[in-house]
Amino acid sequence: MALKRINKEIKDLENDPPPTCTAGPIDDDLFHWQATIMGPEDSPYKGGIFNLDIRFPQDYPFKPPKVMFQTTIYHPNIDNKGNICVDILKDQWSPGLTIAKGNFIYYS
Repeated sequence: MALKRINKEIKDLENDPPPTCTAGPIDDDLFHWQATIMGPEDSPYKGGIFNLDIRFPQDYPFKPPKVMFQTTIYHPNIDNKGNICVDILKDQWSPGLTIAKGNFIYYS
């Protein structure tokens, strides 16, 4: 189930890429992705390039991915280790949320 969903998200990214971020598997490991977010123009993050590490559990999409900023960022929802501290990546996760559409980014 997880591989089928991850492959679908890869296809979604290829067909409709978000304008300010990229994401995809590292080498051949579909459960380990690298993402890059460009800082929004109308924000304190303008001009920033932020790298994230995404790890999908074997029971994805029923459990959330582990998403961590690799680039230092000062944000109220990001801890000093790069963990995104929002409920949707913990107990409020829903299988309807996707990495491909960047849902986790909007809640950060």
